[in-house]
Amino acid sequence: MDFLPIFVNIKQQPCLVVGGGEVAARKVSLLLKAGGDVTVVAPELARELRDMASNGDIQHVARDFEDADINAPVLVIAATDEREVNEKVSALAKARGIPVNVVDNPALCSFIMPSIVDRSPVQIAISTGGASPVLARMIRTKLEGCIPAAYGRLGALVSGFREKVKARFSNVEQRRMFWEKVLEGTVADRVFSGHEDDAAVELQKAIDAGDADADFQGEVYLVGAGPGDPDLLTFRALRLMQAADVVVYDRLVSPAIRELVRRDAEMIYVGKERDKHTMQQENINELLVRLAKEGKRVLRLKGGDPFIFGRGGEEIELLAQEGVPFQVVPGITAAAGCASYSGIPLTHRDYSQACVFVTGHLKDGSIDLNWPALAQPNQTVVFYMGLHGAPTLCREMIAHGMPPSTPVALVQKGTTPEQKTIIASLETLEETVKSHEFKPPTLIIVGEVVKMREKLKWFNPDAPQGRAIKSSKW
Repeated sequence: MDFLPIFVNIKQQPCLVVGGGEVAARKVSLLLKAGGDVTVVAPELARELRDMASNGDIQHVARDFEDADINAPVLVIAATDEREVNEKVSALAKARGIPVNVVDNPALCSFIMPSIVDRSPVQIAISTGGASPVLARMIRTKLEGCIPAAYGRLGALVSGFREKVKARFSNVEQRRMFWEKVLEGTVADRVFSGHEDDAAVELQKAIDAGDADADFQGEVYLVGAGPGDPDLLTFRALRLMQAADVVVYDRLVSPAIRELVRRDAEMIYVGKERDKHTMQQENINELLVRLAKEGKRVLRLKGGDPFIFGRGGEEIELLAQEGVPFQVVPGITAAAGCASYSGIPLTHRDYSQACVFVTGHLKDGSIDLNWPALAQPNQTVVFYMGLHGAPTLCREMIAHGMPPSTPVALVQKGTTPEQKTIIASLETLEETVKSHEFKPPTLIIVGEVVKMREKLKWFNPDAPQGRAIKSSKW
């Protein structure tokens, strides 16, 4: 280990920065964020530092560096373009035992400025010891995506309960078990979903119970898995997929996405196809309630977005009625994902100023839609679950004024390596569906924007990772 990683308290402590450029400004911002009392020595200041000085955030000494400047500070940063000045600052600081950092010169440093993930009071510092600052920033970027901003709120919450927990559990091992349960369970989930007051109440109840093994109330995570490509999952979705005890998933959740779920979670398939339901919707709703009341963290994983033809509203309605905590994580809906991966903008100033999402069949199996409203010019219509009703769709759209030549795109298994996109028109749609043997899930996009595909198509499912600019098989 080349450096000892430590965190230094510089609140209201004098800190010196030598140099007035943009690099110096970035270092000053960090020192101010940590509460330091910053003095900048430089003949001139960059605009950002001038603003700080004008606002009274820093003290500016408008001259070159002098030896006496080193006498007061507890920490020094040299960020000038002059090698001799930087070397002098480093030597003087080291002689006085003052921590010093010289930007982009590890040999002159007694400490390194790390790349930081700030979730105060939670902080993570990444350093390569000056070997590769770019690598440190890359690692920080990966960590940023894995650690929700709410971890800071969670840290602030539990800090207020530390003494209570110490008083309740005299045994160190009991305290460890208690905090692990809290930080991996419902209390943390309530904080992450923005219910900090509820989290505090839940935490106090657990302390009052005085049982490190006490069970917390279960919760349901209603998560949109998107249209199929795992890269389109949200950070929150991934976190909850790793936290769940039980996963209740649909047919439209791709195998690649299921692979990202916590390995030891119980998997329950409740997929539905036309006229073939593994489990009735009412039974799914009751299942979620029962599992949560058993104290389990239940992931209800649905393709696309749970609130866009995903029956998510029906499921959480019963949860709310039964007093079961839940949170909803939106996903990229099929219309957005399939259209984007097909090179079809759903809106375009030249072709479409409105976009309508409709379902191809109602609860009773009929297709009773507001056809006059759908058959409007300068509008894109996206039909979910429309394959079975394609003949009716064509007939009614044309009957209500939509030109038979209106372009139509059929996108099967959009955003996945099995994506298949065929372009037709309203008058040829029915025959196209039959001849190409389309199967669900297939999205139907109707409108002049479909013309843009030939120019904008970029996704080639046959290319490595599905990425290609110049061509597309379909």
